[in-house]
Amino acid sequence: MPFGRARRALHLERLFRCTAVSTALGHGVMRTKVKSRQGVARVTSPETGSFVPRPARQDDLEISEEIRSDESIADEDSKAQSQKKPHKIKIPKNIKMKNPMKHRKKHDAATSETVLVLDLDANDSMADSCGCPEEESQKSTIKNKISERMKIPDFMKRQKNPKSPETPSVDLDFNGNLEQNRLVKAQQLLVEAEERLFGSNEVARTEEEKDKLQTDYEHFLVRLRIVINDSFSEDNQETLRSALTSVLQEEAQDRRWAKVAVDERPIWRPTKCREMHDILLQTVVEERMKTGDEQENKVDQLSTSLKREVCRMGKQVQKDLLRVVRNLRECYPPEFDICRTYARLYHQTFSTRLQELARASVDFEDCLYILSWIVDYYPKDVLKHKELEEHINNSSLGPLLPEEDLKRLEEQYFSYKENEIRKWLSNAFEKEVKKWSDGIEPEIMDGYYFSNLAVDVLPLVDASVREVNSLLGDESKAWSLLCHLDSSLLSYKTNLEELVKRKQETIPKTLSANFNNVYLFRDYVQKPEHLFSEDTRTACLSTLADLKNICHKYFLSRIHTELKPLYRKLWTQAWFARHCEVVEELMKALEDNMDQFKELKPVCREELLAELHIEVTVEYVRRMMKRKLKLKDKEQQEAAAEFICHDNSKICSVFAKVGSKEEWLGQILPKLSEILKLQDPGSLQLEIATLARDYPDISEQHVLAILNLKTNLSSSDQRRIKGCLSENRVTQDTESPPAFFSRVLVKRKII
Repeated sequence: MPFGRARRALHLERLFRCTAVSTALGHGVMRTKVKSRQGVARVTSPETGSFVPRPARQDDLEISEEIRSDESIADEDSKAQSQKKPHKIKIPKNIKMKNPMKHRKKHDAATSETVLVLDLDANDSMADSCGCPEEESQKSTIKNKISERMKIPDFMKRQKNPKSPETPSVDLDFNGNLEQNRLVKAQQLLVEAEERLFGSNEVARTEEEKDKLQTDYEHFLVRLRIVINDSFSEDNQETLRSALTSVLQEEAQDRRWAKVAVDERPIWRPTKCREMHDILLQTVVEERMKTGDEQENKVDQLSTSLKREVCRMGKQVQKDLLRVVRNLRECYPPEFDICRTYARLYHQTFSTRLQELARASVDFEDCLYILSWIVDYYPKDVLKHKELEEHINNSSLGPLLPEEDLKRLEEQYFSYKENEIRKWLSNAFEKEVKKWSDGIEPEIMDGYYFSNLAVDVLPLVDASVREVNSLLGDESKAWSLLCHLDSSLLSYKTNLEELVKRKQETIPKTLSANFNNVYLFRDYVQKPEHLFSEDTRTACLSTLADLKNICHKYFLSRIHTELKPLYRKLWTQAWFARHCEVVEELMKALEDNMDQFKELKPVCREELLAELHIEVTVEYVRRMMKRKLKLKDKEQQEAAAEFICHDNSKICSVFAKVGSKEEWLGQILPKLSEILKLQDPGSLQLEIATLARDYPDISEQHVLAILNLKTNLSSSDQRRIKGCLSENRVTQDTESPPAFFSRVLVKRKII
């Protein structure tokens, strides 16, 4: 190779290196060409910056030889140069480069490749490193030769930072801006070209120019669709900003051309970019809702395909709306109201698919799952997410299902739940009754006889009622479910009444176990938060009161049967003569019988003891009012009054020891003893009036029965005292003690 050619090769090598570095760093000046349909290339002139047409050229050659060079080639002759070890630069096969020496006379010919113009002044440091004055003097010559058309590889054409499409390092034409996703600039160039061609009737425009501009618009719209379709890509955010700005600019241009006659507008106007954007968003949402990953959304463990699909779509809605709020919202101008737009699109897509599923034949589990999403998960977990709620207008979205579809699902669901509760209750109560019939002893838990009837039934009933009320929002339907509980309790009562008539050894144990069930049912019915209608609640409580009385009557009647001979001694001559002995015997028998109550749970035992305490006191007063004993004088009356107080103390002490809390009973016998002690008719009249005030259920017969114990009281005094009873009687209020005298039966009416 001659010395001069070697020097030029060295320059070419270094210039190519400078070009690669300069392009990668965004330095230098690049110009691109636009090729027309007729094969005529329009090339940007480095000097003027305008487009210059020239014919295309097909004789470009690829550089396939190795360029040999050396660092000190300027100080050696060609022979010494040939003896050195060659320094090789391998040019990629896909890079085509013009040979400036071979084609120097054809620099005006056109080429179909991109033109690269290198500004040597921008690479002073590279030029200085050559250390050759002759090379410096030939800079402008080399510049012209290199600019005689060099093919640029694709990787050099692309923008190196796609996330910043609006921060260019060089001025680009439309195709260059489009390639680098500078959509705002590309759109502006289109509008400028459009204004030049169509802005004035005086400007002549050829069909080729209009076709060329229409083709550019088509390319622009294609790129716009690609960017919008890829909205959820994190690497696409800056490009998306540019695309959305260009959409608004296109809308403004559409409005400008809307004022011009149709035949004077460009054929592509209006471009309707905003409409295209909205349609694309709909498509994007539909595709994402179809292709969401079940495993990614953690729904692959659900039992049916419908559940998996509904859950996947619901989770996809939440996930994508969160991405819209966190990422896409910042890319969109306020005019798009993008959060609500996406919420509406996802809501409509989810709703459409749910309608398809709901109108197909679904079983109860799938029906329940759809209703759960409609009523609970979707409005509460998805739309009311703390990051979404402030950006989405939930009220404007409407229901997920039309009214008729929702009603059909609700009826299917309620019918199933009603049958299910009826079946649960029937099976549970029948199973309990069968145990009684078979004479199976109940289980013992924590030292008490135990039946799990209420424990099994109530949680199921309560959960179903709450679920129905939550999903259907209709308390009347919840009430109707609890009507089945009342029906079951009535059947339970009938079977329990039949049980106590039998002579089975297991009856006391069975009643002890079921006694607790009665209290568990009663506690559930009484709580106001449970969804009973007033009629159903009243009916259930009445039935449960009857059930409790059945148990009380069974246990207490057995005690009273054993105590009956001792009761007969009260208020007789034997009692008056041997008072302490009679009462001690009665209390001892009472304590022995109360030991069997230890098998009852405390809540049951407490009420049973209270009832027994009342009944023993009632029996004592009843025996007193039978008038088996006549108190003839003051001494006998005072003695009897003292005996009453002593008996009252013994009775209250025994019951307090076993846990009775009926303290109000301890006030009755002392008041009666005071009546026996008083002798003055006026004082008696006042005491009777006080007794009637404290116990409004006391009757005239009760008062006369007490007064008849005092044989020294005249008939006129009795009538006077009886008259003041009606005058001073007051209506019973909530502060009055429970009814007592109404339970004391006086068989014979005393006049």
